[in-house]
Amino acid sequence: MTGDQGDDARWMAVAAALSERGRGRTTPNPNVGCVIVKSGRVAGRGWTQPGGRPHAEAMALEQAGGAAEDATVYVTLEPCAHRSKRGPACADLLVAAKVARVVGALTDPDRRTAGKGFDRLRAAGIAVTEGVSADSARRVMAGFLTRQSLGRPHVTLKLATSLDGKIALPSGESRWITGPEARAHAHLERARVDAILVGRGTFEVDAPRLDVRLAGLEVRSPARFILSTGSPSAVEARAARDTAGGPSFDSARDERKWAWLASPQEVNALPAHHLLIEGGAGAASAFLAADLVDRLLLYRAPILVGEGRACIGDIGLGALADAHGRWLLADARALGTDRLEIYERQR
Repeated sequence: MTGDQGDDARWMAVAAALSERGRGRTTPNPNVGCVIVKSGRVAGRGWTQPGGRPHAEAMALEQAGGAAEDATVYVTLEPCAHRSKRGPACADLLVAAKVARVVGALTDPDRRTAGKGFDRLRAAGIAVTEGVSADSARRVMAGFLTRQSLGRPHVTLKLATSLDGKIALPSGESRWITGPEARAHAHLERARVDAILVGRGTFEVDAPRLDVRLAGLEVRSPARFILSTGSPSAVEARAARDTAGGPSFDSARDERKWAWLASPQEVNALPAHHLLIEGGAGAASAFLAADLVDRLLLYRAPILVGEGRACIGDIGLGALADAHGRWLLADARALGTDRLEIYERQR
C-alpha cells in the first residue's frame, strides 16, 4: 500500500496491538484499541479497561486533550452510539472533541450501535473510513464477536504433544513433554483469556493450579472450570480442599474458586469472552465432537513416546473426507526446541 491507505493500515495495526492489552479482561464489552494521530504523530492512545470501562476512545481522548481537534482517530471497532449509566457514547465524545476523521476496522454487531456510531460521526461532518484491516481486528476481538454471533465464548484448545501425538506415557507421566519456552508461551495464553477449563480426570490426577506464573501478569489468572459429567459434589470438595492449601496450591497466592460444567454445551452460560481448554484428552474430544473449538494451539516437542496416551479420543468423525477443510494454519513458530502451530476453525 502507498499513501493514505498505507498509513491507515499502519496505524490500525497500532490500534489492534492496543486492543490485545485488554483481551480477556473487558467482558461483557469488546476489547477495543484506539490511537489518535495528528501530523503523523501519536496524540493519544487507549484500550478498553478491565470490566469494560472506560472505553478505548475515552482513554485516548483523555490523553490527547486539545490535540484531538482536527486529528485522525483509528479504532478497531465502531465507536458506540448508545448511552450508558457507566459513561457517555464514544461517538458523542469524538464529535465533542472535533476530530477530523475516524478510521474504523469493524462495524459494531451490537444492535444498540450497529452503524449508528458511524452515522452520527458523518452527520457531524467527520470523515469516516470503514473496513481498514478488518481481518486483523476480527482476530484480536474474536471473543466479543463470537459471543455476538454464536452466543458463547471463543474457545481455544491447547494440546502439548510429542511428535507422535502423545500427551503422556502409559503410566500417566506427562511433566514435561514441552520445554520451558513453550510452557511460558502457554502461560501468556492463559493471561489472554478470562476462563480456563480442564477435564475432571486431569483435575484429579494433576491437581493443576491453572494460574499465570509470568512476572507482572499474575493478576491476570483466569477463572477456573472443570468439565465433569458426574456429581459435582466430589469435585467441589476436592477444589475447596486444594484452594484452602492442598498439595498443589498456596492459599496465600491463589484464592480463586473452581466451578464446573456438566457438558461442553454449557459453555454458552460462561460469563467470559475467551475460554482456554488445557486438558485432558476427554475434555478435548468432547469439545471437538461438539464442534465448539474455534482455535487450536498445537505445541509439539521433538520427542517420540510410542505407546502412550493419545492427545484426543473419539470426536465423532464418520468419514475421513469430513476431516478436511476444517482447519486453517494461521501461524507457526519455534519455541526453543519445540514448535507451535496455531489453527483456526473454518466455518
